Amino acid sequence: MICSYCEQENELNAATCHFCFAPLNIKRPSLDMVISEEDYEKPFPILVTYHTYHLLLLLKKVRAERTEAYHLMRSLQKAPETVGIDSSTLTFAESQYRAYTARMKVIEGVLIDRMGYKPKRVDDKLLERLKMKIQNG
Repeated sequence: MICSYCEQENELNAATCHFCFAPLNIKRPSLDMVISEEDYEKPFPILVTYHTYHLLLLLKKVRAERTEAYHLMRSLQKAPETVGIDSSTLTFAESQYRAYTARMKVIEGVLIDRMGYKPKRVDDKLLERLKMKIQNG
């Protein structure tokens, strides 16, 4: 088995590389991986297998969803008494906002582990530059 990090040959049933001690059974992320916009809902063990580029795409999406949930929650909180919004609707809106915030923090945490920081803004310019760097390798 060939190590995906140092490219050294190893025994067939070895768990770690004899040269660099990297685990041989993990699959490294690639840009060829297909993701959907709803993948930001995946648990941490799955998200860490995603490529950094894909994590940035998911972060952009979850931040947009969180902003939308925030605006909905605030408009429900500020609604006049005469509208008659029940407490379960407001509770649901608040729980959605908290859920998006938690999902965002998980993705940001993985990015901090990889990049050393979380980007303040994920825009098309950042994504395009990163993709160019990856492809030029």
